[in-house]
Amino acid sequence: MSDVNQESVRPRTTHPPACQFTILLSATRRGARLARLLAVDQLRSWGLPFETAEQIVAELANNAALHGHVPGRSFRLGLSLSEAATLRIEVTDPRADRCPPDEPQPPAADAESGRGLLLVAALSDRWGTELGPTPCKTIWAEVDLSTPT
Repeated sequence: MSDVNQESVRPRTTHPPACQFTILLSATRRGARLARLLAVDQLRSWGLPFETAEQIVAELANNAALHGHVPGRSFRLGLSLSEAATLRIEVTDPRADRCPPDEPQPPAADAESGRGLLLVAALSDRWGTELGPTPCKTIWAEVDLSTPT
């Protein structure tokens, strides 16, 4: 199975461009790392700041590889920029049965993991989960680029 299957669309408009990027990646640590690198590359090509989005993509892609993994199935990374300068990051995996809580709970102080969604919530302006199409779920986060972070 290939690690990459990508499509990128940049519609022509008279307004600030609405941009879209989607890629399928293997649900592995390598795929999660590649998601972060490709997101940074895509955001740079759009001339956008990428530091916050890079962290969000890293957390969501890592979660998809660790908790949303189904043998032989990929996860999808989607980036879209609205004309209102809102960056939406979406990571879709095939494990709707492993849906995160609406409000992430802090892990125990000595826990070595469990802080990813807390970080996503802190870095994004909005985030959430959408179920479907069966058996998938999408974890999304939005960052308003028109306001300073």
